Amino acid sequence: MNTIQDKAIPYLHENARAEFFGNAAVFEISPSDIGKYAFNLLKNKNCTLKLITATDERRSQQCFKIWYVFGAPQDNIFIVPYIKLKNTFEFPSITPSIHQAWNHEKKLWALFGLKPINHPDPRTIILHENWPADAYPLRKDFNWDYRPDDAHGSYHFQRIKGESIYEIPVGPVHAGIIEPGHFRFSVAGEEIMLLEPRLGFTHKGTEKLFERLSLHDTIRLSEKISGDSSFTHSLAFCMTLEQLGDIAVPARASYLRLIYGELERVANHFGDIGAIMLDTGFNFGGSHGARLREMIMQINERITGSRFLRGVNNCGGVTKDIRPSEAEALWQELGIIARDFSGIIEAAGNSASLLNRLKSTGILSRDVAKDHGVVGIAARAVEIPMDARIDFPYAAYKEMGFISAETEAGGDVYARFGVRVKEALSSISLIRKSLRILPQGDICAHNHDAPFRKNAVAVSIVEGWRGDIVYFITTDADGNLSRVAPRDPSFINWPLLEHAAKGNIVPDFPLINKSFNLSYSGNDL
Repeated sequence: MNTIQDKAIPYLHENARAEFFGNAAVFEISPSDIGKYAFNLLKNKNCTLKLITATDERRSQQCFKIWYVFGAPQDNIFIVPYIKLKNTFEFPSITPSIHQAWNHEKKLWALFGLKPINHPDPRTIILHENWPADAYPLRKDFNWDYRPDDAHGSYHFQRIKGESIYEIPVGPVHAGIIEPGHFRFSVAGEEIMLLEPRLGFTHKGTEKLFERLSLHDTIRLSEKISGDSSFTHSLAFCMTLEQLGDIAVPARASYLRLIYGELERVANHFGDIGAIMLDTGFNFGGSHGARLREMIMQINERITGSRFLRGVNNCGGVTKDIRPSEAEALWQELGIIARDFSGIIEAAGNSASLLNRLKSTGILSRDVAKDHGVVGIAARAVEIPMDARIDFPYAAYKEMGFISAETEAGGDVYARFGVRVKEALSSISLIRKSLRILPQGDICAHNHDAPFRKNAVAVSIVEGWRGDIVYFITTDADGNLSRVAPRDPSFINWPLLEHAAKGNIVPDFPLINKSFNLSYSGNDL
């Protein structure tokens, strides 16, 4: 079976009349069947739930649609059933049987006003208590620049009762330069009995802005969803646009996208590895991590003009090439950096105090991780070999034979640290191999401004340094972008932090938090 139609057959709902868009099979299913069907995809078909989102199609079809995006990694396709809501704002929640749908459905409730019936947690998400309960910003009749009057609602944190239990509120304003987020600890002595993160403080209406900006500006907007993932977010967005325009990316551009994506991964891993060591008081490792990250950032600026690789992706390819002389210099430089980094990690491995802080701290169990649909570093740290570069190969990853994910078994800070170390070295090796075989040719397709297909759907996935980034886009009857739904890995992994923190002591929380290093901005959109 080679075509998307053939590959999709084992996954389709009975009697489904599927449309095929690129690597996605799209079909309608009744609201009463979606729960059982979704459960079957997850449990029996080895699919993964990537996104649940909605579109407001009341003007054209007198309904809302709720889309359920599942990935089938063994076949490199997406299965996208959707339900229609006509004359109702309610739909059956699948959260009671599929826990990872929890926040997806709450987001639909907050931003579209679509209520998941029998959802276990009615509290709001993203929008705070000063936002009116009857104003839904992702509906088409909500003006992007309308600011409603302040409401005066309340948010009730979870509570643990007992004479020895007390609460510690942390944030949303923090001592460092990190973005705002509130953490409510319930503790007995120093032991954390319950942690509840409260996010949404950096919500900026990103999804609404995608509906009104020019194409050039939407690419720039995708770079700002999570600043340290500028390249991979814009890559996922551009790949989705390329599907809609039937645009074939030149081979050289595919290799350059791989190189730039891995440079972004290396820079962030170096920074996190150093920061984790610094949080334990191991200043030697902390300072060298920051130094190595800065070296990669300077490389980025030298070859593209941007430390964060902004302005590099374009629909149809890239805007920045690597000259042969620069390729040779970069190959040599990365070899030196890899040896330098290996020596630092060897020295770190000889520090008993460092290892004592990392090991058995912030353990995330594999069962909890799977139940929440964990992605990225946190997944690979519990021996779940999930990696979009392998499962859904893009750019030049298939040509490079990238076939193994770097995993660890412990699920603790040490395991997440170890995954980063392995991936940093793997990424450097991959970049150097790519530089040696970088094909000649164009760096952007000649038809990069081709019109998009009308009434179409497109899905793309890219492995950012935190985990997989998903983009879902629909177009209208004129071929214009109607709905752009990005999903950062942080949206999936933030709920896992409370499970990793439970049972640890409060002073270890900064270290546990850093070992996940999730994005506030990428979550809040």
